[in-house]
Amino acid sequence: MPIIPASCALGLEIALTVCLCSVAPQTTGAATPPRDACSLFTAPQISKVLGVTVTDGRHPIPSTVLLCGWAPAGGPQLDGKKLSVNLMTERAFEVGKTPVHGIAKTPLSGVGDDAYYMTDSGRGTGLSVKSGGIYVQIDFDSRPLNL
Repeated sequence: MPIIPASCALGLEIALTVCLCSVAPQTTGAATPPRDACSLFTAPQISKVLGVTVTDGRHPIPSTVLLCGWAPAGGPQLDGKKLSVNLMTERAFEVGKTPVHGIAKTPLSGVGDDAYYMTDSGRGTGLSVKSGGIYVQIDFDSRPLNL
């Protein structure tokens, strides 16, 4: 199994902790999953995770609220820090576990109900987590996130 860069792993683990702490626990039929990915984090929370001040989350694709990204003022910079969150369906979460050549997938125990890292040299590192009825993918990398 590949080693996940410490900076990515730490950032993802902190982001996950923030995410799980900010989302109310789910019980069968009691609550609905969040509908807007930007509602999961605040700019101060992401700033703390990344170690740089970021602006409020923005939807890179204006027609969908399932994806949100945070970056420093002035937008993402080459080799700059940024974080994105994608609300997933259960099916997308499960399909994400399917082996794909060139993408390392590492199960992670003790986080949510189920979790795995994905590492792709061209895309960076992502963490997908199932917690109750919520499925979230958190991506952290140093490539520009077109906001």
